[in-house]
Amino acid sequence: MTFRSGRHFLQIPGPTNVPDRVLRAMDRPTIDHRGPDFAQLGREVLEGIKLVFRTSSPVIIYPASGTGAWEAALVNTLCTGDRVLMAETGQFATLWQKLATRLGLTVDFIPGDWRHGADVEMIELKLAEDRSHTIKAVCVVHNETSTGVVSRIPLVRKALDRTSHPALLLVDTISSLGSIDYRHDEWGVDVTVAGSQKGLMLPPGLSFNAISTKALAAAKTAGLPRSYFSWDEMLGPNKSGFFPYTPATNLLYGLREALHMLHEEGLDNVFARHARHGEATRRAVRAWGLEILCADPADYSNALTAVLLPSGQDADKVRKIILERFDMSLGAGLGKLQGKIFRIGHLGDFNDLTLAGTLCGVEMGLQLAGVPIRKEGVAAALDYLSHAGEQAIGNPARVRIA
Repeated sequence: MTFRSGRHFLQIPGPTNVPDRVLRAMDRPTIDHRGPDFAQLGREVLEGIKLVFRTSSPVIIYPASGTGAWEAALVNTLCTGDRVLMAETGQFATLWQKLATRLGLTVDFIPGDWRHGADVEMIELKLAEDRSHTIKAVCVVHNETSTGVVSRIPLVRKALDRTSHPALLLVDTISSLGSIDYRHDEWGVDVTVAGSQKGLMLPPGLSFNAISTKALAAAKTAGLPRSYFSWDEMLGPNKSGFFPYTPATNLLYGLREALHMLHEEGLDNVFARHARHGEATRRAVRAWGLEILCADPADYSNALTAVLLPSGQDADKVRKIILERFDMSLGAGLGKLQGKIFRIGHLGDFNDLTLAGTLCGVEMGLQLAGVPIRKEGVAAALDYLSHAGEQAIGNPARVRIA
């Protein structure tokens, strides 16, 4: 077995690197999840997580992956046969659509090319045509992890408002929460879905539903079967800081520490940091002479960048060379993008030097793989980062999330 010195560069767009502070917080004895110490922990994380969603509404925490949070959002608000409107923005939007279909929902899936955000004009057209209001929910992925494309949720909300349509708005923020600006209350979202393993800087294992008053009302008449994911089962015990079944106690320790870290940096500063790293990465891609998968700059993701290789080049070969030679993992192309793209994650516990090392590994790997590039990507990114850093030093104001 080959020995590798140094750290492994985990630069997939989630799970992300877990900070030492979070690891140390999790490295403690498990406590009685029915005792007073746990009640204090539960109340603290259940209240603190609201600040990240920017909501005053309840946020439910499940011991589950993001897929569990998808299911919870649907089964608590809808009935068998209900019509839902979804937008095809990539692999994860497609998987959410498949899950909804398996649950017995009727899905109207607006097609997309995986290079743009949700088609808001088509969403509005579908809503306007639905005069009998058979559409019960609109489901959109905020940041499509498979493509590096962001959908503009405020515009989706405006489409619902302009058509006076009563459908619920359900949004997946699994790879955007804690990385890209998101406002559950202000944007009129009814259920926000999230996971622990990306911007929240935790291992996989926790998922979230932020729930509006309108969504809570819908839950009273929802007819899909639910038990483990029932909001009612959760909300009662949560008032006292408890859970109806055994919670992921040590992950909650980690969540508390991650919330402290986000508070200390200031959520707006977190977003600015991700924006700086996203722009530096995109400048590197352009300087290499390669193409960013996202076709509209207005939809660029600051959490990850998907790089489209020229025809005839194998993105998986590039990733394999980079892993073997430089001990760095990059995200694979998923679904119909397999072998055509690789994804650079630049979210979570991440700084300028981490990005510099990441881009160096990518540039060297592209050359070793025989991909025709200009050897200017790292230099372009570093030039941008150094100037952006000078501007940050000149304006050191810190914005808090509370």
